[in-house]
Amino acid sequence: MDSGAATRYCDLMKKILPDFPAAEILRSAGRTIQTERSGLDALAAALENGLSGPFSRAVETLGSISGRVVVAGVGKSGHIGAKIAATLASTGTPSQFVHAAEANHGDLGMITGNDAIVALSWSGESAELKGILAYSRRFQIPLVAFTSGVTSALAREADIVLALPKEQEACPHGLAPTTSTLMQLALGDALAVALLEARGFTAGDFHTFHPGGQLGANLAHVGDVMHTGDAVPLVPTGTLAPEAIMTLSLRKFGCVGVTGADGRLIGIVTDGDVARNLGNNLVDQPIDAIMTRNPKTIAPTSLASTAMAILNKNSIGALIVTDDNQGPIGIVHFHDLLRIGVA
Repeated sequence: MDSGAATRYCDLMKKILPDFPAAEILRSAGRTIQTERSGLDALAAALENGLSGPFSRAVETLGSISGRVVVAGVGKSGHIGAKIAATLASTGTPSQFVHAAEANHGDLGMITGNDAIVALSWSGESAELKGILAYSRRFQIPLVAFTSGVTSALAREADIVLALPKEQEACPHGLAPTTSTLMQLALGDALAVALLEARGFTAGDFHTFHPGGQLGANLAHVGDVMHTGDAVPLVPTGTLAPEAIMTLSLRKFGCVGVTGADGRLIGIVTDGDVARNLGNNLVDQPIDAIMTRNPKTIAPTSLASTAMAILNKNSIGALIVTDDNQGPIGIVHFHDLLRIGVA
């Protein structure tokens, strides 16, 4: 947008929008949040009463199918439905979103007899849903409804009705879907998390579906990023300090581990330890004289985020990775964690 167009746009906005004091803007925001919070409170109350039975049946039904959970909707409910489908898929419940309007033009072919359908419509009377409703009844595909219209066409056709409380929209005109879509979203999240817990979905499973980005990095295991073999700075107990310091310097991890006669890790020496003992005559001393016993270690199966937390808490730069018998099998440096995106 050139400067002239930008100026004209600003002038137009000044004509359309009356003066709106900052205090009133904040009051408006507060009213919106409070109204939507009331909607969530009403939904929570419903889950403890009339909605509890249908919700439990929905979890059992969706958890027992061999196919996908197909989420369908139109308009704002469609946008919420797409997010619910994504959340289900990322938490161990295979799912996809089918737009209700597109379903009537060929996308019904995406839905199989092994699937279940979750249909969202606040009123329950969205005309675009008629094709999906008829299709689900014809092929006996389980149908779960998210709607406030308990006597609507959608509710009448559904096998399970998750009736949403009719709460006030945050829009002052009561028209723009705000509170209603938030309740749909919250109910979808509740469904996804209940299914996640019922399946025993673990952090490791979560990493399978989230390998990218910071989330994937935090869920990576130490064993995936650690250095092994000759790269691990280790010396046996009794090694003279100059030789151990040479190993520390060559490996460039800022530390060297000391192993006992049985191969277990018994201590560690860091750059800081060497610096603090420069005034002492280390030439003829074993490295054991300045090592820290019982150093911080980590297992290869620990999460990368756990390793970073230990490093930060103890203000250290690296961790020796050990097996169940405290035998050193690797080393992980904070640079390795930063490289994969752990923050």
